[in-house]
Amino acid sequence: MAEEAPTGNKFGTFGGVFTPSILTILGVIMFMRAGFVTGQAGILATILILIIAKSITFFTGLSIAAISTNVPVKGGGAYFMISRSLGQESGGAIGLTLFLAQAFSVPFYILGFVEALVATFPQLQPWFMILTFGTACALFVVNLFGAGWAIKVQYFILAVLVLAIIAFMGGAIASFDSATFKANLGTGYTTGNNFWVVFAIYFPAVTGIMAGVNMSGDLKEPSRSIPRGTLAAIGVGFVIYLLEAVLCGGALSRETMIERPYGSLLDLALFNAGYLVVAGVFAATLSSAMGSFMGAPRILQALSRDDIFRKLRPFAVGSGADDEPRRGLMLTFVITLLVLGFAGNAAGGGALNIVASILTMFFLYAYGITNVAAFVETVARNPSFRPRFRYFHWSTALLGAIGCLAAAFLIDWISALVALAVIAGLFYYVSRSVLSTAFGDARRGFYFSRVRENLLKLSSEPAHAKNWRPTTLVLTGNPHTRLTLTQYAIWLESGRGVVTLAEIVIGSSGELQTVREQHLGRLERFIEENGLAAFPEVLLANDFDLGLSSLLQCHSIGPLKPNLVMLGWSRDLERARSFVDHLQVAQTVGMSLVLAVDGGLPTVEEPKRIDIWWRGQANGSLMVILSYLLIQNWGWKQASLRILRMVRAEKEAGPAEAELHELVAAARIPAKVEIAVSSAAFADTLHEHSRDATVVFLGFQLPEDPATGAEDFLSNYNNLLDGMPTTLLISSTGGADVLA
Repeated sequence: MAEEAPTGNKFGTFGGVFTPSILTILGVIMFMRAGFVTGQAGILATILILIIAKSITFFTGLSIAAISTNVPVKGGGAYFMISRSLGQESGGAIGLTLFLAQAFSVPFYILGFVEALVATFPQLQPWFMILTFGTACALFVVNLFGAGWAIKVQYFILAVLVLAIIAFMGGAIASFDSATFKANLGTGYTTGNNFWVVFAIYFPAVTGIMAGVNMSGDLKEPSRSIPRGTLAAIGVGFVIYLLEAVLCGGALSRETMIERPYGSLLDLALFNAGYLVVAGVFAATLSSAMGSFMGAPRILQALSRDDIFRKLRPFAVGSGADDEPRRGLMLTFVITLLVLGFAGNAAGGGALNIVASILTMFFLYAYGITNVAAFVETVARNPSFRPRFRYFHWSTALLGAIGCLAAAFLIDWISALVALAVIAGLFYYVSRSVLSTAFGDARRGFYFSRVRENLLKLSSEPAHAKNWRPTTLVLTGNPHTRLTLTQYAIWLESGRGVVTLAEIVIGSSGELQTVREQHLGRLERFIEENGLAAFPEVLLANDFDLGLSSLLQCHSIGPLKPNLVMLGWSRDLERARSFVDHLQVAQTVGMSLVLAVDGGLPTVEEPKRIDIWWRGQANGSLMVILSYLLIQNWGWKQASLRILRMVRAEKEAGPAEAELHELVAAARIPAKVEIAVSSAAFADTLHEHSRDATVVFLGFQLPEDPATGAEDFLSNYNNLLDGMPTTLLISSTGGADVLA
């Protein structure tokens, strides 16, 4: 009998989202640092800090609500939502960042707990380090029992926390003094502190929203619970922190709040019930640490199951019927011990402030990317983005993202750059890795929306020679037999245009699915294996000539109609008429012609030379532009470029040379000019000067009457180019002007 798949826990809104979120929000900062911030910044500036910080998390909460009500949310919380919106690269980068942020939160809250413990019982100071490690071990053991038991314990902790808040806020109301309130309205920064320094210290107070979101895989109805629980926790947290700043600012002196932020709350407690405040800070810090201990492994498990980082595969395994991420829990425990060891055996507050600043950067970027994900989903106008949450707008997501980035750089621009570089590095690593993920994301919709709008705009813009770019239709046939043709097509585009590799296959409509897909797959593999920046196209037709004529007339990407058609030179005199007819069709629909006479591809090491035979402006402009694009490629950077012209008499050489020098100057290209004075046939002169070139550009004109001139046309060029290196025969429709 097959083993039953683990189903996970099934928590509701209050227990699964609101409780872990509010317990993390109302944590160590409220007891250990809120008074310090109010004393430094004053009541008004503290309220402003609170509004800015809460606005960032509120906008992020709206983005989370929109995304979570649009897709079935599984394990991984914000990571899952980001990866399904922005793709595996962004998802992998921010997922690992989120895991580290949650993992670093554990020692942060443990430090807060032990600092409060030592402040309450000073005799414990010598055992500060032992207490931090002991607390970490105890929390680890608690989480080994599973999330279900931990959530139940948090109900009791929440009750203790509520009593603690009532105790010190009730005392603040009883001790409230209007003179003290007025004295504390303005700022009073001590040395080394300013608005953004205290903002960085205070910001972790609002970061608890991820604690509930990260439980997404353990919720009964994630799309219902995440929006309600998250936004409720944000709102309740705002009200409590606002009341704390106002009431404590009116009850305590500035010096007391700065020097004794925690001790002053004990002094305020109603009925001398300081023990309730002590119990509250203990409960808040421990529950916050417990929430992060639960969240970090779940993010790691979801990240591992998506197989974005191959080395994380072992952490995808779940344990027991509830699919608990035990392996991720162990890694989080190890990280906690390492950070606690780094923090040192001291309770002076320095370690807590350092870890707080690190968390600020982690969460700011995590929130920022979450907002970007929601923004991209909206502006892409993807039909699949239909969130049931109606109180969301793309502008809130944009403001949230901008706010996160701005706050990060205002707090500490060096740390912000370092964090950004780390995330960018992770993004690059993931994008370069071979991934097996197959989940859909919003990027395609975003790109589609932008492409559609730009194509519509492009269709209304008149074409101009100054903006000419190669849009090339390449008739490859079997691409493996025409490497020279396809490679030169890519080189001549040089990242400035669009290349489509097309193949015409003879077959009936009944073979459309099998035969066409077979050839299309071969063409796609060829493009991928050779690293070509090109699009594949396969046309199935009963007759080759009819198929080619249809392709030449109809192929386009909206207004991006091909302005170049590139094909191999045909030496088959029996098909000369059909060959020339197709060339005429291409020119009739506005395509210039590039015929590749295959003389092989150059090696990477060999020195390269490009010869352009100038025989007039009609084709010369396009030849010069294409040769310029050719030397923009890495392998052609050092190639020499010659523009040659044949004259019959010496007296014609001077004016011809001056004309070409003037052309080169006006065209702004690094070309040398060479005049060939000869009375011999052009074929002899061509061979004499260009037999050793890497590639030759040569203009041509189609015969006026294909019925009588097609065979002579092919025969003449067969003889002319026999024994020559790769030659590109160019016939321009006049759309490109090198002097534009």
